[in-house]
Amino acid sequence: MNYIITLAAASEAGSEGGIGEIAKTFGVNWPLFISQCIAFLLVAFLLKKWAYKPVTEMLESRKKTIADSIENAEQIKAELAETQAERNKVLTEANQKAEQLIADAKEAAKQVGEAEGQKAVKQAEEIIRKAREATDADRDRMMSELKSEIGRLVVETTAKVSGKVLTAEDQQRLIDETNRELAA
Repeated sequence: MNYIITLAAASEAGSEGGIGEIAKTFGVNWPLFISQCIAFLLVAFLLKKWAYKPVTEMLESRKKTIADSIENAEQIKAELAETQAERNKVLTEANQKAEQLIADAKEAAKQVGEAEGQKAVKQAEEIIRKAREATDADRDRMMSELKSEIGRLVVETTAKVSGKVLTAEDQQRLIDETNRELAA
């Protein structure tokens, strides 16, 4: 507090050596002060040029990569929904065909006599069994293709989001984890 009063008194006194006395009171060494200011400005310039600028460029690049990855993930979700809709459509068509085959087999069984009816029933059961097997095979094939596609999309998205190249072992591990989650 006394220093402020002394400073105010020195400024009011209007003496020519007022600033010099204040500097002397606070122990200011002008050559050292100026050299420290120059050193500070030099360090600030160097940090801005070689540290701050590359860091901000890297952060902008990472921000862009993340935005691209999010956009890619949205596209993959849309593709996945489209694939699932197509799979459901194929399964529905296969079930309709199986039901039609069953209806046709039952109609054929009615038209044939009782002895032929037994034969027709066996044939109908065989047709039903084959239709179910075909449906199951189609469903298994579609599920296998879907798992493969989902695994590929997960690996691709993970590689893009993480920004690194995944090894074959990493890719297989991600595919296996995805398939386990889909099976659950």
